Amino acid sequence: MSTTFDYVIVGAGSAGCVLASRLSELPDVSVLLLENGSRDVRPEVHDPTVWPTLMGSEIDYGYRTTPQRELGGVEVDWPRGRTIGGSSAINGMVYLRGHRNDYDQWDEQGATGWAFDDVLPYFRRMESVPTGDPHFRGTDGPMRPSRARDPNPLSAVFLDAAGAVGHPMTADFNAEIQEGAGWQDLSITGGRRQSVAAAYLTLAVLERQNLTVLTESRAVKLILRGSRCEGVRVQRENAVTDVLAAREVIVSCGAVDSPRLLLLSGIGPADELRDVGVEVVHDVPGVGRNLHDHPLTSVVYEAKRVIPPGSANLSEAALLWRSDGSLSGPDMQMQFVHVPLLQAGMQAPPNSFTLAVATVPDSRGTIRLQDDDPDSLPLIDPRYLVEARDRRRLVRGVETARAIVADGAFDDWRGPEVYPGAAVDGADDLDGFVRRATGTYFHPVGTCAIGTGDDAVVAPDLRVRGVEHLRVVDASVMPRVPCVNTNVATIMIAERVRA
Repeated sequence: MSTTFDYVIVGAGSAGCVLASRLSELPDVSVLLLENGSRDVRPEVHDPTVWPTLMGSEIDYGYRTTPQRELGGVEVDWPRGRTIGGSSAINGMVYLRGHRNDYDQWDEQGATGWAFDDVLPYFRRMESVPTGDPHFRGTDGPMRPSRARDPNPLSAVFLDAAGAVGHPMTADFNAEIQEGAGWQDLSITGGRRQSVAAAYLTLAVLERQNLTVLTESRAVKLILRGSRCEGVRVQRENAVTDVLAAREVIVSCGAVDSPRLLLLSGIGPADELRDVGVEVVHDVPGVGRNLHDHPLTSVVYEAKRVIPPGSANLSEAALLWRSDGSLSGPDMQMQFVHVPLLQAGMQAPPNSFTLAVATVPDSRGTIRLQDDDPDSLPLIDPRYLVEARDRRRLVRGVETARAIVADGAFDDWRGPEVYPGAAVDGADDLDGFVRRATGTYFHPVGTCAIGTGDDAVVAPDLRVRGVEHLRVVDASVMPRVPCVNTNVATIMIAERVRA
């Protein structure tokens, strides 16, 4: 038996929650929001200080990459949120847009109409920051980001040290000066995480008669008739139902599961689909390609004084800078974390702090299918650090972190360097450390990229090339990852979609 809605949104993550809220503002349309996971009722979701405990929990898909050659064959854990709110319900709550150069490059590379000046109105529309610069900051949106109310004293030490060694300061990363060192906005309101679900799927929104939200409902295949997407095949409570869309199906499953659903439905590289037994419906070579994620390397020091416990998200201050002065925007990010943030196999005393270094990578990987079974896990291969340029930038980032901690501002706090360790010095040794100590920053993008060339999956209006009534709206459409955390950009992408 089939059920028909005007819009069927697959995935109640950061983009899906926005879409459900905005589309259901239109009284003459019906909207169905499908979520494979559960409601966001777990108490730890709402406590900003314990977000690391959500990794590996029942609301994390718990994906892993294929063995990563440049990381010594390690399979990297890839957390992805499996609940209403998606990864915004388990992430570190950093609220950064990135640099205008990030979006100008999208436009230059074929994502026409996605330059910074084009998307700024949607960044403003999504937020309420009444004390911010009104040219850049919004005043009546659902998200209410702010700085940490009671920041850890060690975060202030980091900013003092960064300034002392020559890094400029910014009063607001999301305003005119979008690089340097400064306090970052956080998705925390009233001491609680403000996931995108908490912001956009309020009780008033959920009570709308034209909005239906179904949890524990898994999309296993898109229903395609010729060049038209007619709906979604949904598995729920051991039953399979076809849900039809009179106007549009919008896939918002994220950088892993959006391309996976397209591939299972026969949309993707033809030869690759045939190899795994999937009937080819539309040959779209870019599906599952262009996968990339910020590689993250942890520089860790033991503290010689007791670090006070955090009251926010454990990371309240950051640094953005350019690895090369000729660049038009920053490509490096450093998060100061006042607890040990460790990659697999690393150990550190609990009273330690971390300077987490990330870069915008040149390396590109893939999402692929093992076979035609929807229950089979996807093959996730980000190909971390296969481009030597990525390793060189991370080495310089480690050196930058060391220079900051060596400043006198840290004298009362700095204990032994745990990682890389004092004995690790010189380009070759640091390159080896980067290979051992790098993992995910939880920011996969690019697998259904916007563009106009042969490798593009979606056009600038986010409609899938060659398929009518089908859009992809989430981080997978980003052609290039911004220099910062990706959640705010994902919300903006969904805000920009119109019926």
